[in-house]
Amino acid sequence: MEGIPSVLGSLCSSWEERPLELAEPAPGVLYLVGTPIGNLADVSPRARAVLADVEHLACEDTRRSGLLLQALGLKRPLISFHQHNQASRLPQLLERLAAGESVAVISDAGLPGISDPGEALVAAAREQGRPVICVPGPCAITTALVSSGLPCDRFCYEGFLPPRSAQRRQRLTALATEERTLVLFEAPHRLLALLEDLLTLLGDRPLRVARELTKRHEEQVGPTVSAALAHFRAHPPLGECTVVVGGAPAAAPVWDEDILREALTALLAEGHSAKEASQLLAERTGHRRRELYALLHRSGVDESGGAVPS
Repeated sequence: MEGIPSVLGSLCSSWEERPLELAEPAPGVLYLVGTPIGNLADVSPRARAVLADVEHLACEDTRRSGLLLQALGLKRPLISFHQHNQASRLPQLLERLAAGESVAVISDAGLPGISDPGEALVAAAREQGRPVICVPGPCAITTALVSSGLPCDRFCYEGFLPPRSAQRRQRLTALATEERTLVLFEAPHRLLALLEDLLTLLGDRPLRVARELTKRHEEQVGPTVSAALAHFRAHPPLGECTVVVGGAPAAAPVWDEDILREALTALLAEGHSAKEASQLLAERTGHRRRELYALLHRSGVDESGGAVPS
């Protein structure tokens, strides 16, 4: 118990506010500020402080971001920055960074830079050697993923698939063998078409469709593609959806006796026992150790890798 205060003191010191000379927003820094994806209470004190004092604030939709600032009790001029004016806005924002002015970017919701022009601005700022700092915040990708019940240790984010059927099907076909959990974004008017394509091309996999995340009427529909399809056929979806799809089952290892026999013989020649050789090859190939051990003895190979005398 005596060590607890010192441990807490150490932790608290690492969480203290930055010294005055490092106060945010700092001049010449590009800030990526995470904003709520639904629940306004999710905005962090740090994010609010940066939004309150940054010299230039760029956003996708000035009307939507204006409502956010109003809800936070902030009144700031906004610079529109979206896919249609990206080419003209990029040099303007870079000039302001070069002049030593602070710039923050926010998206309509969540972390900027994911499926929006923030990505291009960060790349351009990095190329010019400008400091870029992310003020972390809510993200629909990880929020939907960790609450889906599907494997989270390895996942693949694909964003919005092509809106046209032929191109979407082509992309899904390319993803059919992906073993990691897939995370997709989809607009409500295309969700049924996506689910139908998933069922046809990937099969009836585990799936969760998350919508209205962090809001009062949050909904996560599953647990399979067919179940979600039946639900949304009866209840047309509203709002953008985050779709989490189970990865492809791991492909069964190919059993080639000649190749496996050669590998076992080589391991025996290295000095491994029959049991050790079988275990090592099982770990490398995914085959069962007992099957490899049986193959070794069916092949008439002794412990040294030579032929067993007949």
